[in-house]
Amino acid sequence: MASTLSCLTRRALLNHAASSSASSSSHVASRLSSTSSSALPREPRRTKSVLDEEVSPEQLETILDKVDDLNDSASSAHLLLQEKRIVRHYLRLIEVEMPNLAALRKPFSPPTTKEPLIVRSVDYLSDHPMQRKRCVVVAVDNLPLKDTMAKKRLMMLAGPRWTPNPPVDAGISKYADWGNGFVKISCEDYPQPAQNLKWISDTLDRLVERANVPDPAWEDLPIDLRHVYAKSQKAKKGEHLRGRVLNKPTFRDFPQEWLPKLPADTDKQPTLSSS
Repeated sequence: MASTLSCLTRRALLNHAASSSASSSSHVASRLSSTSSSALPREPRRTKSVLDEEVSPEQLETILDKVDDLNDSASSAHLLLQEKRIVRHYLRLIEVEMPNLAALRKPFSPPTTKEPLIVRSVDYLSDHPMQRKRCVVVAVDNLPLKDTMAKKRLMMLAGPRWTPNPPVDAGISKYADWGNGFVKISCEDYPQPAQNLKWISDTLDRLVERANVPDPAWEDLPIDLRHVYAKSQKAKKGEHLRGRVLNKPTFRDFPQEWLPKLPADTDKQPTLSSS
């Protein structure tokens, strides 16, 4: 009997101890959760700062002026100062050096028939492979050719380098007389521009020398115009339609008699009226 009571008493004590420990742990957990939620500071609500807004240059200068901790200007201010230094440098060159260039001025004289070549070059401020390229354009009528058959032989020898109309980038007016066409030769194979120009000059001399050699076999050969038609078809500017290649109407085709007649006193210089 005593052993039974002792077993029941021991079991009751164990149950009470387990229940008390569970209640105390739950109480501690609830207290910790309550203290953690109340003790930790809340995250402040994010407001839109000044940097998030669109600031005008005047407002930016005002903001920068208010900062007293800076010992140097911003990088944008240094870039602005650098641009002003560059501008002032060139202004000084214009003020000081430009008057000295007046002694090197040369009057413009149009090229004569002894100077038929038109040399085109491109120059960059930095090193560029395009700088060594040279392009020469010359009218067939200005070359020292003997007769009409020599001009025809030159056109056939030049091949696609010959065009009946002046090239666009040749420096020749589009209203200039076509004559027997133009020859355009370019070279950029050599490292120096003078070498490329010398090769073009030698090639042109060989063409002229060969064209002046009479040869009856060349008389019946037609001039190849396939490159002219291919260029007009690729451009798609209307010249490839209805056989208008080399026959596109221009202002020169407008009848002169249709123009209104100007009064006879149009040559007089206008004067200011006294009234």
